[in-house]
Amino acid sequence: MPILYIWHSTSFVSFMPPRKSSPLPISSNPIRLGYVALADCAPIAVAQETGIFQRHHLNVKLSCELGWSSVRDRIYQGELDAAQSISGIAFALGLGISGLRRGVAVPLVLNLHGNAITLSKNIEPSLLQRGALKNHLLTSWKKSRPFTLAATHRYSSHHILLLQWLRMHEIIPTDDIEIIFLPPPLMPAHLKAGHIDGYCVGEPWNSVSILAGDGWVPATSAELSHGHPEKVLLVSDRFMEENKDQSIALVAALIESCALCQDSSFRRDLIDILALPQYTGAERDVLNNSLGQTFQAGNRSIPSNSFHVFHGHGVNSPSVDKASWILSGLRNAGVLPELTGTSLTRIYREDLFQAGLAIAV
Repeated sequence: MPILYIWHSTSFVSFMPPRKSSPLPISSNPIRLGYVALADCAPIAVAQETGIFQRHHLNVKLSCELGWSSVRDRIYQGELDAAQSISGIAFALGLGISGLRRGVAVPLVLNLHGNAITLSKNIEPSLLQRGALKNHLLTSWKKSRPFTLAATHRYSSHHILLLQWLRMHEIIPTDDIEIIFLPPPLMPAHLKAGHIDGYCVGEPWNSVSILAGDGWVPATSAELSHGHPEKVLLVSDRFMEENKDQSIALVAALIESCALCQDSSFRRDLIDILALPQYTGAERDVLNNSLGQTFQAGNRSIPSNSFHVFHGHGVNSPSVDKASWILSGLRNAGVLPELTGTSLTRIYREDLFQAGLAIAV
């Protein structure tokens, strides 16, 4: 079914023939939906700017959060009804692991992949030959501080992937190697200033450092763990219980938006949307580096067809396999205890996904 998108001042207006949609009238009470300024907030941004939310009779009020701790805290405090989120926060809140407990559900996976590890230009690619980086850190590290890498959150896939990459190079974080946690938009500036030596983050914050000449990418997340789940839709239990129909309509709208984000013919428009200041505010050439055809990694070029995966067979389903990947990674990171008798389907809700899929086009 063809869709016509017209650029209209600061938003996209879409026109399409009548189709299936939620039977609810548009609510006077907005859904408070949080997101973080990353390329993979795309499904939320596109649903807002193209009118997909409105076509599902949803009144959505977006809230841009600095980082994942803000998302966690505002979901916990009831200040957000739902949010784009790293998967680990669902388990941290749902199981009360971080000291804050709140009933939540994951009815949708928003994307796979989308991350990379970026190192300072001061770290030569030759140091990634077998054992060379470890030996360099043990014998030749001259800075007054430990070798320092950043991830976005203790419970994030970025932390999992960063530790996996370090293990590949026979490096285990010790007193000489430090992992810290920073909000994504702050990482390029800290790398440029020399406060950190590298980081693992979602786009466009790798490309910012690459195109500025401050960093290079030794590995993308698709290379480290192909098919890994990335961001999810996190919904509070209170909102679901009081607004089940709207929750399902929200899932349906975002399924449609994920499909549109994956459409190669929409990528130029997607970049225009993400470049808006209320989303990433990044330059178009920065966004195009991973959303276009080729990812310039600083020391090589990589076809970017699998860098971001927003939609496809099984991509958006909140399956037990996806939940297990996160849980296993967090246990290996030492931030999650062994859990017994825990039903993953209590948090990862394929039933809500299927209900949304039934009314999505």
